[in-house]
Amino acid sequence: MPDAKVSPLNAIVRRIVGALLFLFAAVFIVYLDRDGYRDANGDGLSFLDCIYYATVSLSTTGYGDISPVTSTARLVNIVVITPLRVMFLIVLVGTTLEVLTERSRQALRIQKWRNRVRDHVVVVGFGTKGRSAINALLAEQDVEPNQVVVVDTNQQALDSASALDLITVHGNATRSDVLRVAGVQRARAIVIAPNRDDTAVLVTLTARELAPKASILASVREAENVHLLKQSGADQVVVSSETAGRLLGIATRTPLVVDMVEDLLTPETGLAIAERPVEPSEEGGSPRHLPDIVLGLVRAGQLYRVDAPEADAIEPGDRLLYVRKVAPPENRNR
Repeated sequence: MPDAKVSPLNAIVRRIVGALLFLFAAVFIVYLDRDGYRDANGDGLSFLDCIYYATVSLSTTGYGDISPVTSTARLVNIVVITPLRVMFLIVLVGTTLEVLTERSRQALRIQKWRNRVRDHVVVVGFGTKGRSAINALLAEQDVEPNQVVVVDTNQQALDSASALDLITVHGNATRSDVLRVAGVQRARAIVIAPNRDDTAVLVTLTARELAPKASILASVREAENVHLLKQSGADQVVVSSETAGRLLGIATRTPLVVDMVEDLLTPETGLAIAERPVEPSEEGGSPRHLPDIVLGLVRAGQLYRVDAPEADAIEPGDRLLYVRKVAPPENRNR
C-alpha cells in the first residue's frame, strides 16, 4: 500500500543514532564528574567505567556497583541523567511500539482493501511494458491508481510504482499465494508483462486457475510462444519483438506512418482507438456512414473489420471500434 516516504530502515537508524547520542552525553557528563562517584572496587572510575555506568543507568538496570556519593554528582543525576534515561527509553520503546503499530495498521489496511476491491487490474512486471500498460490505463478517466496492483520481485521497481500511488505486491507472480494477495480472484483484467517468455507462461497458468473469468493479456518476445500463452489461458497475446520489428520496417519506407501509429496507441493526446456501444439511432445502418471513423465492429465477442460482410449493418448489442479525438490535458479540466 502507498505509505510514508521515509523508509523503515532510515527511521530505525535515526532512532538508534539518537539513542547513542543520549548515551554518549551521559558518558561525557559522568566522566567530567567521575570523582563524585564511588566504585565497589574503590579504585575510581575509568572511562570504561563511565560507559558502563551510563549504560546500566539509562537502561534502568542499576546494579549498584557504581553510585554517586557527592552532592554535585547526585544533583547531576537528578537534573541531567534522569531526563536522559527517560528520553533513551522513549526512543527504544517508541521504536518498538511504532513498528508493531505500523505493522498492525498496514495489515488492517491491506485486509480492508482486499475485502472491498473489485474489478481492479493486476499488472505483473513493472518494466518498460508494464509501465506503458499502466500509463495507458491511467489515461482512461474511469481508472484510478488505487485500482491498479503491481506485482514484481524488484523492490526498486515497486518503490517507483508506489510513488505513483499504485498498490504494490512484492513476490514471484508464478506463486498462487502472491497472486491471491494481489486479489486476482476478483480482478477484471490481468496484464502479464515479465521479461521472460517462460515466466509469462507460468504466470498465465497460475492466474487462469485462480481467475477463470478474468481477462488475461500477456506479452511475449517470440511469436513461437504465442500458442503456449493461448493454451495457458491468455485471451490476448502481444508479440513485442515482432511488433517493434514491423514498425521499424515500415519506418524505412514511410516513417510518418509510424508517427500515426504511435499517436493512435498513445491515449493521452491526439487520436486514440476506442470502443463504444452503438446508439439506437445507428442500428440498421452501415458503420461506414457514421461520422466517426469506424475501424471495426464487435459482435458476440467477435471482431469484424469495417470492410467485412458481417459489418454491413449494425445490429443491437454491437460495439464499435473507432478513432477518438482526445482533448489536450489542459482542456479536460475546463
